[in-house]
Amino acid sequence: MNPSEPPMQINGTVIDDTFAEAFPMKATRLLITAHTPVWANHAASSMTGFATSVIGCGCEAGIERILSADETPDGRPGVAVLLFAVSSKELAKQIERRVGQCVLTCPTTAIYGGIDAQTSRAPLSDRARMGASLRFFGDGWQISKMLGETRYWRVPVMDGEFVCEDTALTVKAVGGGNLLLLARDTDSALAVAEAAATAMRALPNVIMPFPGGVVRSGSKIGSKYAGATASTNDAFCPTLTGLSRNSELTAEVGCVLEIVIDGLTGDDVGAAMRAGIAAATARGHAAGVLRISAGNYGGKLGPYHFHLRDLADGAKPVPT
Repeated sequence: MNPSEPPMQINGTVIDDTFAEAFPMKATRLLITAHTPVWANHAASSMTGFATSVIGCGCEAGIERILSADETPDGRPGVAVLLFAVSSKELAKQIERRVGQCVLTCPTTAIYGGIDAQTSRAPLSDRARMGASLRFFGDGWQISKMLGETRYWRVPVMDGEFVCEDTALTVKAVGGGNLLLLARDTDSALAVAEAAATAMRALPNVIMPFPGGVVRSGSKIGSKYAGATASTNDAFCPTLTGLSRNSELTAEVGCVLEIVIDGLTGDDVGAAMRAGIAAATARGHAAGVLRISAGNYGGKLGPYHFHLRDLADGAKPVPT
């Protein structure tokens, strides 16, 4: 916090004078359909598993929303998922692996690209192979079909056919938007984090990739141990209040939880953060929500800076 300025408060909750620092990523949306909503969700949940952080998972992924039959290419129930990676090459690798292992294998599913080149607000990046690679599972029995300018593959499987679009469009995206929710105790921290994550999920074009949308192991760059690129964010660890010289907590703070947001554009990330702040401050100090802060690296990590006080005021965030 900047001691030269009075603290901003909403409903008794202090909004720190800081910013969340986000960085460029590559992303895609994929549409998974199936015979019933249950099986579409099974495939989507499996495909977006072990995808919380690019640090150890290769990509960050999550379910964007549930699709009705009239919203899907084949008129069946479906699920939209978003995947984010640090490069087009890594994103393409993750798409091929996850579609092959988690969607091709799931009963009755089909999968299509979900980025529309004509209506996308995010800058287009590249195309990633999907059916173009998975067709070889058909062992020569696969069939190609062109509808307009789009190629699809029909691969025979034991419950019928697996239909897969040849490629998926990818776009330039934004990762690493975040909120730090400082609360009186564990119960109040969990309640506010759940409320904020729920509010963010109502918006399009964003995901919160960590379990339940919430992460307890916020990190900083570097470590006292050689070879470790990241370590615990001791500045926001309540058990280190008064012990770590970097601590930013008072004795009143008993629990801190973080929400990380990835979005197709900077505006999408900003809108999600704004919704999260609104949900958190609606609970307010009386519900144990003491402060809202954010993680940044002094502007050295990425070009997207989301200033909390601007978002709390409803101002539109602009990438620096």
